[in-house]
Amino acid sequence: MKKLLIALAASTMLATTAMAADVKIGVILGFTGPIESLTPDMAAGAELAMKEVSDAGGILDGSKVVSVRGDSTCTDSAAAQAAAERLITSDKVSAIMGADCSGVTTAILQNVAMANGVVMISPSATSPALSDLEDNGLFFRTSPSDARQGQVLRDILNEKGVKSAALTYTNNDYGKGLADSIKSNFEAAGGKITISAAHEDGKGDYSAEVAALAQAGGDVLIVAGYLDQGGKGIIQGALDSGAFETFVLPDGMIGDALPIAIGDGLNGSYGTVPGTDSPGAAKFGEMAKSAGFKSGPFAAESYDAAALIMLAMQAAGSSDSGKFKDKVSMVANAPGEKIFPGELAKGLKILKEGGDIDYVGASAVELIGAGESAGNYREILVKGGKNTTARYR
Repeated sequence: MKKLLIALAASTMLATTAMAADVKIGVILGFTGPIESLTPDMAAGAELAMKEVSDAGGILDGSKVVSVRGDSTCTDSAAAQAAAERLITSDKVSAIMGADCSGVTTAILQNVAMANGVVMISPSATSPALSDLEDNGLFFRTSPSDARQGQVLRDILNEKGVKSAALTYTNNDYGKGLADSIKSNFEAAGGKITISAAHEDGKGDYSAEVAALAQAGGDVLIVAGYLDQGGKGIIQGALDSGAFETFVLPDGMIGDALPIAIGDGLNGSYGTVPGTDSPGAAKFGEMAKSAGFKSGPFAAESYDAAALIMLAMQAAGSSDSGKFKDKVSMVANAPGEKIFPGELAKGLKILKEGGDIDYVGASAVELIGAGESAGNYREILVKGGKNTTARYR
């Protein structure tokens, strides 16, 4: 009997040892701060992909995928870096889905991720400056650069007959890069930016900023800010003073929270946010609804960012960023079998068997250059107190 018990104990120890360890992926988003109304759905999108893979048996011969969250705050680079450092050194994440806002994303990449050799895939950091940043091949994004958003907004403004516009932007990397792109594209097409002025987030009163914008004038006011703080404050101040009636809303201003907060005064305003009417987007929308969250701004891109991390790990046969970073673009692009939301298990199986995949995902992912997303845009029209889809570009 004693020998039998010893044998059973030994076999149990061997079975426990053989169990695959969890693979941890950090989810760094601004759960507090000026886009906090957007990040719950973004995190849910990324974690839906992780659950899909874990429920299907995991990656790398049975490893479950676990999300570990960190708060980027969107604007506080020191806090964002501390969160990333904790995820990497204490929680031992293998990669980061995030960050969200461009400034904190840059800070984490340069000061934490590169130092530790950890892959980052951002679903929403859109500053053009990130395109040329030294990253040791560790940084990718599933949303397009604001260099393209400036072109799309130029086309929309021209189509609507806008000849002049006042422009305000949040005073950080995202706002500056986007404002420059909008201004250069609009003016090259013959339009006039009457003023390009920065604003700070978190203020209680924007009357001075609104007064300067009103004095400069323009057919519309372009607000390249954040929907939960400064951008919202500027719009409310402009409506209260009668300075502007129509607002142009780039991606950081798109979300259900803004028309709810502003009310009917926002009707008729318009803007852009990454999005596509692809079959993958429709499928993801159904999956999100079943999972109890909205397929809101950047949620699809978050699902895709997490999916690309896991598929690249499988392609490399390793969760080591140094080994799988070179596989991210490979799994994202042709050639290979197209993989859509809900088909991650299929993609993992093909890769395990040595085949090729072309991950299309929820946002029609196509990586160009050094981890850049080619990107698609959804044109938004605020109508009846809601963000509605005018068309896709």
